[in-house]
This record gives sequence, C-alpha cells and structure tokens, in this order.
Amino acid sequence: MPDLGALSAVLGAGLPATFTFLYQRLENLLNRRGEPESNLHTQGVLRGELSLPLTADQGVLAERLENLETLRDVLDEYQQAPERIHVDDVRLLRMLGRVRGTLEEIYEQRLTFVGEENRTPSGPYVRQKMDTLRGTATAVDSDTVVGLLDAVQEAGTVEESGNMTGIRARYIGPPPASR
Repeated sequence: MPDLGALSAVLGAGLPATFTFLYQRLENLLNRRGEPESNLHTQGVLRGELSLPLTADQGVLAERLENLETLRDVLDEYQQAPERIHVDDVRLLRMLGRVRGTLEEIYEQRLTFVGEENRTPSGPYVRQKMDTLRGTATAVDSDTVVGLLDAVQEAGTVEESGNMTGIRARYIGPPPASR
C-alpha cells in the first residue's frame, strides 16, 4: 500500500531537491509515458538505492494517469516559482506526499528522502496479497539482489498444495564493485 501521507517537515533544506526529484519523475510519466529512466541524480536526495532503470508498471500508470495530471497541475505553480517551496507549506508537503505515494505504486519502489530517518530506505519492494494460495507464489527469485529489498506476502489460506516463497537469491548485498 503506498504512503499517501504528507512529506515530513524534517526534510528541511532538502525540500527543493526533493521537489525537483518528484516533479521530474512526474514529468517523465506524463510526457514520456513512463519510459524507463537510468540516469537519475539521487545522491544527497534519496536515502537508500533504487533498482535501475526505474520502470513504470504501465497498468498502474494508466489507472493513475488522471490523478498524476491533477497533481502536476497543482505543483506547476511551485515549478514556476521555486521560491515558494518551503517546509512550512502544509499544502505542498501534502501534495508531494501524494506524488510520492503514487510514484511508489507505479514504480514498485520506496522513495525515502534524506532527512527521513524513521522510514525504510529507498528501494524495490514486492507486495502480494491473495485470498487462497493453491500453487506457488514467489515474491522475488533472483541470483543477485543488490541493496535493500522489501517483500511482503499475505495469504488468507494456503492449501496443502500451496507454496509461498518470499525471497530466493544467491547474492544479497552491496554492488560487486564496492565489495
């Protein structure tokens, strides 16, 4: 479930960079229909690591398109007058929280900004919820997982033939270049 709550005022001086990051993702989704993004400036903006390229779930994007357009209309005022971006602007923080929550749902990755120490760091996540599991449900099956990965699975009933695996991976850790 995406977090649609307001961004926290603890972002402080980092709010302009947070705004820019979120607005650029919003523009990509609306102007380029969610074309994958590989070259993102995240250092000093995000806490944690994203799985790149940042790729939109096209089905969720289509469902949220009207919402995204409305959010961009609201945030355009701030894009045109960046001096208005301030942590005391409750409306702005609420709108950015909605953008973040919607982007997290579309990209299936958590977006946590520098200053948000009480929130799970940025990175991919998997959410699976089913009433009855009859076969196999695997959240992540990968030979290499780099960085934080969050997988949550819920099943009301797992039948005798059911098999639920959260994460199966041969490698989880920092990028090989930094080992």
